Amino acid sequence: MRWDDFANACPELAGLGEERFRKHEVMLLGTLRKNGWPRITPVEMDFVDGELMIGMMWRSPKALDLLRDPRFVAHSIVTNRSGAEGDFKLYGRARAVEDADIRAAYSAAITARTEWEPTEPYHLFALDVDSAGFVIFGEERYGLAWDSERGLRRWRQRPE
Repeated sequence: MRWDDFANACPELAGLGEERFRKHEVMLLGTLRKNGWPRITPVEMDFVDGELMIGMMWRSPKALDLLRDPRFVAHSIVTNRSGAEGDFKLYGRARAVEDADIRAAYSAAITARTEWEPTEPYHLFALDVDSAGFVIFGEERYGLAWDSERGLRRWRQRPE
């Protein structure tokens, strides 16, 4: 499902994810290589017209991964070992975006944020959400998980 549909279905979890993605402007993207081994790569992302989008250099290995097998995992950046800021995970499928109007909107969004404009050719993907999760440690110590079949689940971690 599109990001805005996910945000409507589970606003609490989508809000936590969007906050973390926007804060660092980078996510870690996991894809599957042709040989089946995982690949993890930092990528910039933008929220454009209700979609979570990522652009990539033309024919980059991670873009070729997604064209071959669209499954991905995206993870928010973790900046220390305490886990007190929480980490967000997103699982789904990437969808190649070829529509000229959507590509123009993405280009405008990234240019406004970075003062850099992507030039063709490049790959653009919308990240469709299948499931998501969030875990935070420190004093709060709780987790959230969501998928469309089971909805939102919540649990508390006991202090060690």
